[in-house]
Amino acid sequence: MLGRDLSGLLAENDFQVIETDIHNMDITKITDVNAFIGEQKPDYIVHAAAYTDVDGAETRRDAAFLINEKGAENIAKMNVPMFYISTDYVFDGTKTSPYTTADVPNPVNTYGKTKLAGEIAIKKNNSRHYILRTSWLYGHKGKNFVETMINLASKHNELRVVDDQQGCPTGTIELSRAILLFLKEQKPFGTYHVCGSGSTTWFGFAKKIMEYMDIDIAVKPVTTGEFPRPARRPVYSVMDNNGLCPDWELSLVEYLRLRIYTKMS
Repeated sequence: MLGRDLSGLLAENDFQVIETDIHNMDITKITDVNAFIGEQKPDYIVHAAAYTDVDGAETRRDAAFLINEKGAENIAKMNVPMFYISTDYVFDGTKTSPYTTADVPNPVNTYGKTKLAGEIAIKKNNSRHYILRTSWLYGHKGKNFVETMINLASKHNELRVVDDQQGCPTGTIELSRAILLFLKEQKPFGTYHVCGSGSTTWFGFAKKIMEYMDIDIAVKPVTTGEFPRPARRPVYSVMDNNGLCPDWELSLVEYLRLRIYTKMS
């Protein structure tokens, strides 16, 4: 989702974009990374590749660490200024106020541990880095919560959605715009939180999707315990973004308007 939206936005702003995927560079193989980056000689790398199956990481621990830690290390060793897309799941969710970049990470699931390991590998191997922690990401080019809710609403008379996990929904367009801003303004290297402003629960998120889509369906709040998953989720993973992104509801409205326009055209 992010790679496609970001590539388009950068190209529109006169950046030459070199698109990569596993077919031309397997990040877990240092020989692949050396060969591809050595040939292309980019000015910046946006490292968005990751193992993102939160529940799957609990049983595929080795694969998750190989991709999220070793892959990040291999990219960092190229010593090219880089962006690393990380996650709110590096936090344990025990705070009751938004997490800042000064807060100490303490992931409660394997996925979060692998992403934190990636952050550490990057800090160790490349001082010229931007670590961008984002959360609850959705976009037009992939499977995401917004599309899942709309699809389920077309098949059921009622939606039951978890209401005891709180976070910051973030559109891929907003994250892409933030990366573009970092490039244009040459912001200092370091760790940043790039997520929607404000916060909600998955239930609150779903309610707004139905409201803005004018879908008349009952949305019922449930607890995490009613929908047990293999991986534990942080109860509260709201992050302070220092005004980098707009309110999450505004971004959702923009996403849904473009979605409707695209389907009509």
